[in-house]
Amino acid sequence: MTSDLSTSELIVYGDKKSGNCYKIQLVCAFLNIEYKWLDVDIMANECQSPAFIKLNPNAKIPLLLLASDQTISESNAIINYLAAGSTLVPTDSFLLAKVQQWQFFEQYSHEPYIAVARFINKYLGLPKDREQEYKAKQLGGHEALRIMDGQLKQSDYLVGNTMTVADISLFAYTHVAPQGGVSLGDYPNIQRWIQRIEAENGFMKMG
Repeated sequence: MTSDLSTSELIVYGDKKSGNCYKIQLVCAFLNIEYKWLDVDIMANECQSPAFIKLNPNAKIPLLLLASDQTISESNAIINYLAAGSTLVPTDSFLLAKVQQWQFFEQYSHEPYIAVARFINKYLGLPKDREQEYKAKQLGGHEALRIMDGQLKQSDYLVGNTMTVADISLFAYTHVAPQGGVSLGDYPNIQRWIQRIEAENGFMKMG
């Protein structure tokens, strides 16, 4: 599992508790890519500083800064860039489209529920005025997990029987879904998939 990325200095702006930022750490760990990590405190609005907005007008992390001073934002775009040329990114056009299909699923049908429920609980401490939203997000999270579990009943990984960036995209928040009140107990195929990823050479834990 190697990348064709030239490992001149890369800088990652991120939060180690964030699943979206963890995706980048995980890809770099699997591919042995060196980088410099700069912590950004989102709760202190550090993303809103003029210096950060100059780098990313969308004022969000993660952000990848290249040695050329070019930047890439959006977690899945970053990991696809970092993993280009490795076995994590299929060369077959159909399989690549299936990987991207799961990455879009993660951003539209998974992350808005599981990640937001976790944020309300882990970052905000489950305030009273967001309890109803918290419960609603859990329902959406279970629907996303049901779809994933169905696919993982058919194959070891989301796209065939080898790990791809699709798995990394969805692993990041799935494995910590219980931190947002979304239990994995009813999804045996997801549980086995998590174990497979954690057993991959180079795996690192979040945080």
